[in-house]
Amino acid sequence: MILSANKRVVESLAGLGRFTLLAKEAAVSLFTFKVAWRDLLYQIFFVGVKSQTVVLITGAFTGMVLGAQTYFQFHKVKMDTATLAVVGVSMSSELGPVLTALMVAGRVGAAIAAELGTMRVTEQIDALRTLATHPVDYLVVPRVLAGLIALPLLTVESISIGIAAGYFAGVVLLGIDPTYSWLHMLKYTGDTDVAIGLIKAFTYGGILTLVGCYKGMTCGLGAEGVGKATTEAVVYASIAILITNFFLTLSLERLFNSL
Repeated sequence: MILSANKRVVESLAGLGRFTLLAKEAAVSLFTFKVAWRDLLYQIFFVGVKSQTVVLITGAFTGMVLGAQTYFQFHKVKMDTATLAVVGVSMSSELGPVLTALMVAGRVGAAIAAELGTMRVTEQIDALRTLATHPVDYLVVPRVLAGLIALPLLTVESISIGIAAGYFAGVVLLGIDPTYSWLHMLKYTGDTDVAIGLIKAFTYGGILTLVGCYKGMTCGLGAEGVGKATTEAVVYASIAILITNFFLTLSLERLFNSL
């Protein structure tokens, strides 16, 4: 049992090392502008445009349920008009970027892992090497850059629709005063909250695409290997996003409060 545990630890550390090397190669290639622009535009469309539906639905109903739950508690202490302020701050700095990243990880991360995994199993990645094309430049960098560009834009949409849906739920369905609700939201939701949310979204975009690419390019052989890589891509990306969110929240809140 001890030997088995040690083996798993060694394999985990080796996998982390390989992931770090892949991230380093992608960063070097990214900063040297070795990007296939046609592939980049397609990946932005795939990651960003085709994810809008799930992101907008998630943001809308998250904003409404957050507004309703906040109202039910604030109504007990006669603070009804502060409901939208809580929705604005929560959606901007926390729920907007995190839920957007989790939804996109479930859709895009799995698709990237399955696509690259199939290419590995059918030896298409080896064929790229024989044609003097670096797989990282051709396959990884466009997907990572698309995630870095698309996630902040999707997060802005999620934040906007979440606040609008929270306003609808509070004012139309629960009868909160619209003027003071909007005034308090503008007063307590600052540029700092939006900036924190966008920084988080930018980070999560890189994480979920890198994890998907890594799992796809290192998957096992056969259909079972591709399926396992697809599942692990979603699970690991989601866990990485949630863990990173904690440390980003602490560091960014301290940073912006000290400015």
